[in-house]
Amino acid sequence: MTDVVVVDAVRTPFGRRGGAYASAHSIHVLGDLLKGLLERNPSVHATDIGQVVAGCVGQAGMQASNIGRGAWLAAGLPVNVPAVTVDSQCGSSQQAANVVFALIAAGVIDSAIACGVELMSQVPMGATVPKDGSLGKPITRRYWEHHEFTTQFEGAERIAEQWGISRDDCDRFAKQSQDRAAVAVREGRFDSQLVSIDLPEPGENNKATLRITKDEALRETTLEGLAKLKPTGRPDGVHTAGSSSQIADGASALLMMSADRARELRLAPLAQVVDSCLVGSDPVLMLTGPIPATKTLLTRNGLTIADIDVVEINEAFASVVLAWQQELGADLSNVNPNGGAIALGHPLGGTGTALITKAVHELHRNGGTYGLVTMCCGGGLGTGTLLRKL
Repeated sequence: MTDVVVVDAVRTPFGRRGGAYASAHSIHVLGDLLKGLLERNPSVHATDIGQVVAGCVGQAGMQASNIGRGAWLAAGLPVNVPAVTVDSQCGSSQQAANVVFALIAAGVIDSAIACGVELMSQVPMGATVPKDGSLGKPITRRYWEHHEFTTQFEGAERIAEQWGISRDDCDRFAKQSQDRAAVAVREGRFDSQLVSIDLPEPGENNKATLRITKDEALRETTLEGLAKLKPTGRPDGVHTAGSSSQIADGASALLMMSADRARELRLAPLAQVVDSCLVGSDPVLMLTGPIPATKTLLTRNGLTIADIDVVEINEAFASVVLAWQQELGADLSNVNPNGGAIALGHPLGGTGTALITKAVHELHRNGGTYGLVTMCCGGGLGTGTLLRKL
């Protein structure tokens, strides 16, 4: 099997709902990021990219019609490069990276870009299912014959019940995420991965441009403030808007190659992709997928959680990470060390490759060797990627 490496990893700053990206177009944001990625790597010719694989969840409106292809072409990049868009719910762009890993490892192509985008301010969750039911419902009685249909909010509350996670546990974890992200921004830890994006100014004419250079969603957080928030999943639930992932806008991208191709171009990769997986998990609890995904990667590669120097696990809800931590016995000091989606936001299809981006850059910052990225996904899925710093 061909060794696969991550040559570069970038993301846009993540925007808060209704913030800087409120008047932007998804294909422009992703397209500008793809151009920015190639500009950072001038020895890589755009015509040599074997495929672009994009992740996107809300494939409606501006995000319909294969946004990976639309973004590439709208950026004026070569028409000979094909693109495909995948949907694995929240793990869409991580699965895009895993698909690229498999394609390169199998020798089908020798270089590719894995990426993802979501502008949730413009294409909100649920946009693909019209409220009038005119296109039919995604869940039917036949599904109910086999599984109870729950929401992610309810799944997160049931996870909290099963693993004995309290409101105070969730609030403390949420504050930790915000505190760590604030330190990361203050110390410039994201500087090596961010590509600034020019956006239209919000307003009627949209003629002026606004350059977004830093993440927008961070907010000052205290335990006292978190304690005052109302539960979101249940009237007596343990999660609030403060301990759940923030609705956000943004994009991310990875330049991936065979190790041989990278050597030919005299590039210095950031990391090797050691292994990847996509697992199924209980669709009722829905969000426990990171547990079997992590166990799968560790077992297949003869590692323990103690061997992992950086973990990026999506903070969909605080209980997702805390249940995972209990099951794996992980040391939370190296889990989301620069904050997660509670602080920075979760632009659905843009998050997976952003987590890989954060992981590879953090490995170089802290001198670690192994990184692990995992996400829970709607419908009961878990994505996983194991990385080794080069």
